[in-house]
Amino acid sequence: MKTLQNPPVALRFVLAIVAVWLTLGIGPPVGRAAVVPQAPPSTGALPSSASVRAALTKYCVTCHSQTRRVQGLAFDTMDLDNLAAGAEVWEKAVRKLRTGAMPPSSAPRPDAATYDMVASFLESGLDRAASLKPNPGRLPALHRLNRTEYHNVVRDLLALEHVDVALLLPGDDSSYGFDNIADVLWMSATLLDRYLAAARKISRLAVGDPETPLMAETYRLPVDLAQDSRVEGLPMGTRGGTLIRRDFPLDGEYVIRITLAPGPRFQDPHHLEVSVDGERVQLFTVGGDVAPEGGRGGRGDSPAPPQGRRPPPPRELQVRVPMKAGPRAIAVTFVQKTAAQSEQVLQPFLRPGRGGSGLQPYLASVTITGPYLASGASDTPSRRRLFICRPNGPDATACAKRIIATLARRAYRRPVTDADLQLLMPFYEAGRAEGGVEMGIERTLERVLVSPSFLFRVEHDPTGPGAVGPVTEVELASRLSFFLWSSIPDDQLLDLAVRGKLRAPGVLDQQVQRMLADPRSASMVTNFAAQWLYLRNVAATRPDPRLFPDFDEGLRLAFVRETELFFESVLRENRSVIDLLTADYTFVNERLARHYGMANVYGSHFRRVTLTDPNRRGLLGEGSILTLTSYANRTSPVLRGKWILENVLGAPPPPPPPDVPALKTESETTGKALSMREAMVQHRANAVCAGCHARMDPLGFAMENFDALGSWRTRSGADSVIDASGELPDGTQFDGVAGLRQILLRRPEQFAVTVTEKLLTYALGRGLEYYDAPSIRAINHSAAGANYTFSSLVLGVVKSMPFQMRMKTE
Repeated sequence: MKTLQNPPVALRFVLAIVAVWLTLGIGPPVGRAAVVPQAPPSTGALPSSASVRAALTKYCVTCHSQTRRVQGLAFDTMDLDNLAAGAEVWEKAVRKLRTGAMPPSSAPRPDAATYDMVASFLESGLDRAASLKPNPGRLPALHRLNRTEYHNVVRDLLALEHVDVALLLPGDDSSYGFDNIADVLWMSATLLDRYLAAARKISRLAVGDPETPLMAETYRLPVDLAQDSRVEGLPMGTRGGTLIRRDFPLDGEYVIRITLAPGPRFQDPHHLEVSVDGERVQLFTVGGDVAPEGGRGGRGDSPAPPQGRRPPPPRELQVRVPMKAGPRAIAVTFVQKTAAQSEQVLQPFLRPGRGGSGLQPYLASVTITGPYLASGASDTPSRRRLFICRPNGPDATACAKRIIATLARRAYRRPVTDADLQLLMPFYEAGRAEGGVEMGIERTLERVLVSPSFLFRVEHDPTGPGAVGPVTEVELASRLSFFLWSSIPDDQLLDLAVRGKLRAPGVLDQQVQRMLADPRSASMVTNFAAQWLYLRNVAATRPDPRLFPDFDEGLRLAFVRETELFFESVLRENRSVIDLLTADYTFVNERLARHYGMANVYGSHFRRVTLTDPNRRGLLGEGSILTLTSYANRTSPVLRGKWILENVLGAPPPPPPPDVPALKTESETTGKALSMREAMVQHRANAVCAGCHARMDPLGFAMENFDALGSWRTRSGADSVIDASGELPDGTQFDGVAGLRQILLRRPEQFAVTVTEKLLTYALGRGLEYYDAPSIRAINHSAAGANYTFSSLVLGVVKSMPFQMRMKTE
């Protein structure tokens, strides 16, 4: 495989002065309009400070006084008439009160009315103070695109759907649960080199550079992926295989080399079909008494085997196919034979062994190499996106300027200045002199893709020391598009911002609804929800194959797809986010339905089904969540309880102390296996651990009827009847996951607050602080009237003070 050529020296020079160039600023702010933060409306008469002081004295000051100062707090000396002076402490107190975390279960606890009285008093005072002195928090002036955003921007800017950015750029660090946090998105010399190489490859692909080197890409199938049934996206009547979607740079010939998994000689022939965009280009025969039609080289000229002996199955097959440039779908799959199981296997495992089931051949990998005999690039979506006019004849330079100005406007997410064009046109002229007009556009595109205006989201500070002010409408458009699409604003959104119309009455609401309905909002599922719910961690789970012999890659993928489709249904149907806990439906295919014990579900495609078992409702009954909160060989009430505290209640526990001993699952005296509840009782004997476990364990035990892969069970691994009952620190009792769900639904606004906090963190690209709490309460107060629909929370975030405003950086 040939490697990409080194980037031009000019580009390396440009990147070397990036740091200096950025300090000069990039263009003037556009359309900075006034945004006045609104205090949330009052909910009625509030208690007096005297009654709140009495409650604090009765329930809190015993520990949090000037004398004892537990956790460094002394409520008896804090001024209730000047809450702003101790806002950080009071906001922590509000969170403890709203989640029932304090006072501890061992101390006298107030009734629900007293909890609400004190919390409401504090919230109202803190909200009033925040409205008088808004604090949107500080964000860096430069916010680098992360890898996911880079992929989406290339897709939308250049109409390149299938660039594998994971091969071009490294993964990003995460903080506060997301990988778009500005403070951890560093730029290093090594990363700059990767951006240079990515720009070179992408610009060649978009333009169709005739000098594109020969490239080979290999697509490997997991060894534990079953290939005995149809793969979604492949034709009916096929089994296994893979569907490869990729962008081809040039018209020419490409070699498709197929490697089969190791396996025995097959008595019956099996047919392997290769198709391009749904058109069959080759049909191989594997096994049987017929000589293979391909083999290495695809010539079909292997000598006949000795009579009475079958030839060994070929490991490699290949075909050379002429293809046009642009996006293509390459399908490699077997023609389905009978679905009857071999009589030699009474009950086969669902997980295939290495090299397949042993009953029929499996695909191991597909390698695509090319282009050979390249003849240029035909009309492709990326070329149509770039070449809005044809730079030929006497008007070639004017047309090139128009192409470059349009490209830069979209890439930089702002109006293009004469200075921008003066910087870019020399790259066009140099490329044109080197290889013609299209080479000039390619060199300019390469320069745009390494520009700081492209790689960074740039925002200008308001003027004045410690100043706070609204972001410009152009900056607001970028905030909005990267929040909802993880990509650049489209022309409609950017045009509104440039004309100063985005904040006009009703326009922002309309744009949010339009963008949520757009297919690009799928990033709210694959990017936001996948990180919030830890779905990305499912790929790293490795259940013990001795205990779970049926677990395979197909089930792993089904777990993730179920949760993605479930979350997407809440988004697309604008359902209440509370449905994430209560919905009586889910999405399954045959593989997942068999795992859950659901009957009459056939085929690889996912379909919506109504749940008859209340235990399966919502996220708490989905295999993805239940698997990633388990260990390889057992469930974990601690991990499951922690997941609920973090992602449902918004009250994460503190980090565990150092040197926590491993959980003992066997009795030290008898060696008998302990039930999970018995093992945790011993573990909690440590007083240091008992406090947090009192909050986590009851939540996790409620889900104990689900094993480490989310299958329902009534007996534990120790063969004891599972006790899924629990008691919260306030004495509330429940039984099982259905009972836990009912407890959570007593205060649905608590889950809505958690969703809002996750959305705001993701939207801002920074962690939340105590001064964000008034905005979160305002968003939820507004969304409560709409029953916390997904769009109402999103719109609340977009209209919130932290999203609309910016504070001058120090």
